[in-house]
Amino acid sequence: MTTIRKILIANRGEIACRVIKTARARGVASVAVFSDADENALHVRMADEAVRIGGAEPAQSYLNIDAVIAAAKETGADAVHPGYGFLSERADFVKACAEAGLIFVGPPADAIAAMGDKAAAKKCMVEAGVPCVPGYQGDDQSDEILLAEAEKIGFPVMVKASAGGGGRGMRIVETKDELGEAIKSARKEAKSAFGYDRLIIERAVVGARHVEIQVFADAHGNCIHLGERDCSLQRRNQKVIEEAPSPVINAEKREEMGAAAVKAAQAVGYVGAGTVEFLYDPAHDDFYFLEMNTRLQVEHPVTEMVTGLDLVGWQLDIASGKKLPISQEEVEINGWAMEARLYAEDPAQGFMPHSGNIRLLEFPEGEGVRIDSGVEEGDRVTTFYDPMIAKVIAQGATRDEARMRLAEALKKTSLLGFAHNRDFLVSLLEDESFVKGEADTGYIERNLDEIAKRKAPGGAASLALVGAALTDASFGDHLTGWHSRGRSGFPLHLVNRGGDIVKVDIKLNGAEVTAAHDGEAASIEVLSKNENTIRFRHNGRLGVARYIRNLYHLEVDAGGAWERYMDITLVPASDSEGGDDVIKAPMAGLVTSMRVGPGDPVSKGTIVATIEAMKMEHQLKAARDGVIADVLAKEGDQVAIRAKLVTLQTEA
Repeated sequence: MTTIRKILIANRGEIACRVIKTARARGVASVAVFSDADENALHVRMADEAVRIGGAEPAQSYLNIDAVIAAAKETGADAVHPGYGFLSERADFVKACAEAGLIFVGPPADAIAAMGDKAAAKKCMVEAGVPCVPGYQGDDQSDEILLAEAEKIGFPVMVKASAGGGGRGMRIVETKDELGEAIKSARKEAKSAFGYDRLIIERAVVGARHVEIQVFADAHGNCIHLGERDCSLQRRNQKVIEEAPSPVINAEKREEMGAAAVKAAQAVGYVGAGTVEFLYDPAHDDFYFLEMNTRLQVEHPVTEMVTGLDLVGWQLDIASGKKLPISQEEVEINGWAMEARLYAEDPAQGFMPHSGNIRLLEFPEGEGVRIDSGVEEGDRVTTFYDPMIAKVIAQGATRDEARMRLAEALKKTSLLGFAHNRDFLVSLLEDESFVKGEADTGYIERNLDEIAKRKAPGGAASLALVGAALTDASFGDHLTGWHSRGRSGFPLHLVNRGGDIVKVDIKLNGAEVTAAHDGEAASIEVLSKNENTIRFRHNGRLGVARYIRNLYHLEVDAGGAWERYMDITLVPASDSEGGDDVIKAPMAGLVTSMRVGPGDPVSKGTIVATIEAMKMEHQLKAARDGVIADVLAKEGDQVAIRAKLVTLQTEA
């Protein structure tokens, strides 16, 4: 048995912070590594020591094996924890640690290699008697063979990168006609992401649930499972909300799947924490091996919540040579836990990642709520890495209690500075199908538009808050010093994050702010206001809104609904010159797309161009039916405020 006295975490963000917390609780010194982009990151501030390992690009730093090993030697670390992602499932990294005399907190290199290639792993699982989805993982990778095998399996099929993960290199193919293009794109994506373009083809299980089993094995031949997690809510094959236990797995099936997961781990000589992922077919009560993640999962906290165990602590003990502390019979699952991944991304724009400074970040505290985060207010989210802000986790005695507690925790989470998916997560948690436990892996994709718009802020009451936020701001003459001038109101022209121009009339009467928009009017009573907070009363109910503003930019978060606006009141997109016949840039920015050409017919509301300004994309739409007469800008052009972009003429 070896005592770990100092551990280097070969990772960043929330998982690095998570490992540091357990190390600190055990009296183990921690060493952080960081790239140029992470010099002031939270994990660097938390660790006892920190070492720079390279540039901002992952290949220069967090994927640089030599630099990580050198940092461990320099600081006298005796163990390395890989976290998840980056080097966590690289067999060559495990070997490099061993050669340097470092304890690797994870499985042996051979186990990682065996499970790292999906084709080889599937063959191994078939031999071990673990149920597998019918498919092809042969050496002949010609298009002709892949097509023939797909037809044997029967459509729909999944085309997957053999070395894939995180949803990359994965395509679902409904018909034979789609297969050629799917193979081509999957190969390209797999080669780019993993340096290896081998593919496997499997039968697509329609209506499947993603159910995974947490396993732990020690070096003394003991292996147990800690129950399942249901990770069926996914977007682009990446998990969004996870829960433990699963709402569709009964006790008998849990033991059956758990036994299969243990068998899978033992088949490759596994040691440490691992997750065996299965596709579960509710219609036939069958399950199939999907893959094994040879590391700690992002969603491990839900298992910790329902078992009361510290899985990172277990990892350190097993890496030190200790036996598992409990047997399979001693594993207890109590209550329910759910986790939501809070990301800097915009669901309304295809989950496009966002970056920027975190202007405001506040998480709620309360019974059964846990926050795992790798950032704090004032930190910067960059474009170099996964844009996760935090994992918000809630536990309850029942599934519904955990679900409602998580939804409430998210509503009370304040995040300003860039687009994020918080409101989308709340919509998912309140979705009828999810409430009933019926949402499968394709649910988000099938219902994205409907789910995304449920929490979309709008209406006159929300706009009254915008007016209240702007009344003291020096954004322009229409707002400056309205109290001292005795102003009773002002007009607002705003552009929301969807690119729509919103025209509002704001009326002020003491503490009352009234907004009129699109034939609707609503009033709020402002009870107090400071730099970032408005406390108000609306229809007899008290509320709190958080906001930030600078120059023409405003973000407002109220009642669990967030919106971002550009104030263009003094720079309207159209004026008397040209009227509806001329489409102008509402602000200076970059033309990211021009969707029309001369002679194209358009209808009122047709998107003709997109401009990016202040990290927001604004869609410019035709104000009437007509035909494009002239296009005065092209994609890639930088344009000035009120620059003419497109002209229309009446259809002949």
